[in-house]
Amino acid sequence: MHHVILVLHSIFRWVVLLLLLYAIYRSWRGYLFKIPFTKADNSIRHWTATIAHIQLIFGIILYTQSPVAKALFSEIGNGYSDPVFFGLIHITLMLTAIILITIGSAKAKRKPVDNDKFKTILTWFTVGLIIIFIAIPWPFSPLAQRPYLRHF
Repeated sequence: MHHVILVLHSIFRWVVLLLLLYAIYRSWRGYLFKIPFTKADNSIRHWTATIAHIQLIFGIILYTQSPVAKALFSEIGNGYSDPVFFGLIHITLMLTAIILITIGSAKAKRKPVDNDKFKTILTWFTVGLIIIFIAIPWPFSPLAQRPYLRHF
């Protein structure tokens, strides 16, 4: 079960990143060119936040079952190792990013002016994306290296 969730978490990483990039692009374009906020824009806002929440659920399940996260408490004094990265840094930054995306989505939903909706999504989703980029265990990361995509 752990491996299945790990693979799903790996796949959903790319879905979240692509949706965030697309939502940011559409928001930037809408804000810059004063385009009306359409039903499609609202759907992208909604589904980006929803998929990010699903990814968070996969991550929390992994956090509670992962031997790497469990090793955090036995190896905490060894400096920045995989257990510290996944046990503290990764989950804290990812949770922060999802909270920011959620706030941005909720604020944008309630804005009465289309340009304000785009600006809100653009701002909050971009900050969330930057934090996500920092917290992903890229293959080139000095803190924890993982493949771009895990497979079954």
